[in-house]
Amino acid sequence: MSKSKIRNDKTCLNCRYVVENKFCPNCGQENTDTRKTFHHLFIHFFEDLTHYDNAFWRTIKNLLFKPAALTKEYLSGKRLSYLAPVRLYIFISFITFLIIALFPNNSNTAEKNIQKEPSITTRNKSFQNIISKNDSIKNTQTASNDEDQLFNVGYESVAQLDSIQQNATEEEKLSDFNYWIIKKIQTVKEENTQAEIIKKFISSFTHNLPKVLFIYMPLFALFLLLFQNKKQWFYFDHGIFTLHYFSFLLLILLLLFLINEGLSFFQKSNFASFLQIIINFIGIGWMVYYFYPAHHCFYGETRFISFLKSSVLFFINIVLIIIILTLFALYTFINLH
Repeated sequence: MSKSKIRNDKTCLNCRYVVENKFCPNCGQENTDTRKTFHHLFIHFFEDLTHYDNAFWRTIKNLLFKPAALTKEYLSGKRLSYLAPVRLYIFISFITFLIIALFPNNSNTAEKNIQKEPSITTRNKSFQNIISKNDSIKNTQTASNDEDQLFNVGYESVAQLDSIQQNATEEEKLSDFNYWIIKKIQTVKEENTQAEIIKKFISSFTHNLPKVLFIYMPLFALFLLLFQNKKQWFYFDHGIFTLHYFSFLLLILLLLFLINEGLSFFQKSNFASFLQIIINFIGIGWMVYYFYPAHHCFYGETRFISFLKSSVLFFINIVLIIIILTLFALYTFINLH
């Protein structure tokens, strides 16, 4: 609840209605001073997003440990006690990918470690130079071979690809689509090093993944609709269930990410490594299992029918998500600059 000072003027700034109490009885606007500090602005933003009271924590608790409870409560009309499904998904999605983006990725760390050179004394410098001269050619060839194996499309350059495509017989020429794809990959390979490609790919993939998930949600809800009685359930009902389920998945991913990042500081500890394995196993296991009790609780079918339907739906969606993410990964790669 806002703690801003109440204005002495009893006229609402929004609708010019007379305000006897803290809130305008006509439009509902709070009759407080309009000039705010940055701290108040931040707190007000967080309040609007999460209600800044028990509703937020109650929502998170039910989302994690009571499958489909939020969906049933929302559709039954109990909506002020919890965050709205769309607001909940947007908030968790924003926080998840913001935090992931703030942490340095492994490719950057590895690249920095590779670039770090041990200090060489003057006495040993000449010996080091002799070794580097003997090994430079081998290291260059090895790095080149590794990069070629990772991004090899069978051509040495775009010029070679264009020449073969222009001068080859009709039977040996690539189709327009294959030619376009291979040329894109070869162009990216020539304009970037392997480390740059991996870094840009991770950045682009992480940045656009929320869009892919958001686009996929209507399709996920459509499959739920196809497996249920259309007279008893509306597409809206399946949509609310989908929003809560995807919010749960993102929240678990966020928690696992934070835990793994925290335990990464204790890499030399066997106990920390064991704990990390256990936590990841429990988290991923709960993500996989969660859909079954959520489906059973929400749709109210027998356990056998719910298990059968949820298993088929889970398999279908896993296959589709893998296909979509693969296509998206290819799209991300060929659009690197």
